Amino acid sequence: MYRVTRKSDGAEYAMKKVKMVKLTSKEKENALNEVRILASVNHPNVIGYKEAFFEDKTNTLCIVMEHADGGDLLQVINQHKKCNTNFTEKQIWHYYVQLVRGLKALHDLKICHRDIKCANVFLTKDGVVKLGDLNVSKVAKRGMLRTQTGTPYYACPEVWKDMPYDFRSDIWSMGCVLYEMITKLPPFRATTMKGLYTKVISGKFEPIGKLYSEDLRSQVARCLKVRSSERPNCNKILAMPGLLNHLTGTLNEIESLKADNEVLMKTIRMPRKLDQITERMPAP
Repeated sequence: MYRVTRKSDGAEYAMKKVKMVKLTSKEKENALNEVRILASVNHPNVIGYKEAFFEDKTNTLCIVMEHADGGDLLQVINQHKKCNTNFTEKQIWHYYVQLVRGLKALHDLKICHRDIKCANVFLTKDGVVKLGDLNVSKVAKRGMLRTQTGTPYYACPEVWKDMPYDFRSDIWSMGCVLYEMITKLPPFRATTMKGLYTKVISGKFEPIGKLYSEDLRSQVARCLKVRSSERPNCNKILAMPGLLNHLTGTLNEIESLKADNEVLMKTIRMPRKLDQITERMPAP
């Protein structure tokens, strides 16, 4: 990922460069799918699409996106570890509610993120949370998905068991992120993959200390239900009294920024010649 500057006005953006010639057909499809999804979602809590083009000289697809100038959530957690400090409860709710709203914007378009983790939760210096890295996101046309992907520490039991899964797999991963904000550690940890599998499918994690409210502990418990049918969707989470009690004026302002584009773009087909990619890209 590169930080780039627009010459006309000095505005800063993030640019992802994808070397297309080295990729398999599936990896090329994933790259185009990321552009499609980014360009379909226009929400304050999802990294915004700016433009995409193919650079002939290097055979590289360049995807220009919104730049989050506050880094990512994992960096903030690591800084707290280093300084032996914690998020305040107000900060955690502030980040969590925005994360749920960004995820709802994806789920409303039937998009499953599939790789929610602290490193993919981006922040601005103004405290706005933006969900990013949609490379392995998938449109669930028939409701259920099967491809195994994502990061092991944040993967839900159904993914570990190689079972079909749906949008509620993202809710589990979001619960892992929430737990990590609170404790500075993932809820399920082990030294081997077998040990991690055992812990995840049991759904047992170390209890959260009394430093935080019952409302917050309850949010974690609801998201980390082993049975996916018992996990709430984004709408239910946003309507929970325990969450509504912790909203601030800033979050209400963010909620008032409604998505302008609520229609999923058509699939971008891979052209026979790579130099024809640019003409198939969504407009800036």
